[in-house]
Amino acid sequence: MRMIFVNLPVKKIEATRAFFAALGFSFNPDFSDDKTACMVIEENIFAMLMEEDRFRDFINNDISDATKAQEVLIALSAGSRAEVDDMLAKALSAGGKAWKPIQDLGFMYGRSFQDIDGHVWEVAYMDMSAQ
Repeated sequence: MRMIFVNLPVKKIEATRAFFAALGFSFNPDFSDDKTACMVIEENIFAMLMEEDRFRDFINNDISDATKAQEVLIALSAGSRAEVDDMLAKALSAGGKAWKPIQDLGFMYGRSFQDIDGHVWEVAYMDMSAQ
């Protein structure tokens, strides 16, 4: 079994944890501490949210300023258009920012936001029967 850990630097772990908890995500305490939160996306998919000083332990170069340049684009699938809209509404309510206009291709519907540290998250519903 493979597991995926997406590692992202954050300014304040408690603020980041509160932001993603407001979106409905949970955290694995076995991989979390006072500088790191292991956010559970799915059974084997996690986002390791690390305060910048802890993140530096894992890299050899500078940390990108996600508010000025994109270092990664994280895309999540959703079960419906309503789930896409709900996730965006929760993100905006929790302090996130809308990123790009709605993408509606008929069979695919997506919206995107920046979290409180500037990382971009896209949420998309794909209706394969509509292709």
